[in-house]
Amino acid sequence: MHRLWMIFAQAVTVSVAILFVVSTLKPEWIGERAVLPSVTIQETVSPVSLPSGKGPASYADAAKAALPAVVHVFTSKEVRAQNNPFSDDPLFRHFFGDRLNNKPQQRTSGLGSGVIVSPEGYILTNNHVIEAADEIEVALNDGRKLPARIVGRDPESDLAVLQIKADGKLHPITFGHTEQLHVGDVVLAIGNPFGVGQTVTMGIVSALGRSHLGINTFEDFIQTDAAINPGNSGGALIDAAGNLVGINAAIYSRSGGSLGIGFAIPVSLARNVMEQIIQSGSVTRGWIGVEVQSITPDLADSFGMPSNDGTLISGVMRGSPADRAGVKPGDVLLAVEGRKVNDPQAMLEAIAALSPGRKAGFELRRGKDKLDLKVEIGRRPALSRGE
Repeated sequence: MHRLWMIFAQAVTVSVAILFVVSTLKPEWIGERAVLPSVTIQETVSPVSLPSGKGPASYADAAKAALPAVVHVFTSKEVRAQNNPFSDDPLFRHFFGDRLNNKPQQRTSGLGSGVIVSPEGYILTNNHVIEAADEIEVALNDGRKLPARIVGRDPESDLAVLQIKADGKLHPITFGHTEQLHVGDVVLAIGNPFGVGQTVTMGIVSALGRSHLGINTFEDFIQTDAAINPGNSGGALIDAAGNLVGINAAIYSRSGGSLGIGFAIPVSLARNVMEQIIQSGSVTRGWIGVEVQSITPDLADSFGMPSNDGTLISGVMRGSPADRAGVKPGDVLLAVEGRKVNDPQAMLEAIAALSPGRKAGFELRRGKDKLDLKVEIGRRPALSRGE
């Protein structure tokens, strides 16, 4: 009996082993196997589109309209080579004569961008791009390279106008309206960053009316997070329709690269400066000849002022328009032609906007009394530090 049980157990074991091998290697010999349920993943085949009214999914049309108007500006200037430190030593001069100082003149080069603003070949760029250059070459979008001359420049707004003479057709940019620009609007920055070639970057308007940055004398910057890098200076900041809204001017950076804080000169200011330069070669601004400073709460307390409104006149230039009108140091300027001034920058801009030769109304406070004076506006000297 025990022997039969052993034979049965061995037979079962062999049968199970054979079934396992067959089901693994030749499953079709034992019929269809059960199929496990599968999970179906739906692929997205249609492109994602923005909701209606939310703006275009591509800004290719805007870039296409503006790119031909943006140019590369190459500058160079000759610099005097440094003299050999031993050139004044009589012993060395005895042996080497003047050969120590016969070094060839060196040339330095610069790179920036510009914007064609008229069919006559006028180009708007930054003053710091072409400052002190003795040779300027402009490379157009179509590959043409042309020499350029400086029509005029305005260091106080960091703007300059160049002109080229082209045989073929030029493609001037279309001007936009700064007053229609809002924080959050999409903008594109076009230029030649680091000399890699024409580049378009996208961002939004981060802020408007930025001033007190210490970059220019007259500041009213558009702040944007569109990447602006070295070489973008003088290039175009355009809106989503391809219209010029600003001239790229500066970045805030600790490394030399873009950190998402760039500044552009609004087209309203740039156009005013450009038109004056084309007409007369320079920019005319008002001036009265005073030094000013902000009124802090501590300063107001120390002088016994009723408030810290206005701007303190700390100095008056002798013989200046302000001196002839009776303005004195210690006066507080409250308004110019009815326009309130609460800081030196506001005063600077208010007076600069006035035409030289006209008489303007100035509201001042002298001690506890208020005065209304008529001041004949003079012409602002170049790079004047006072008003």
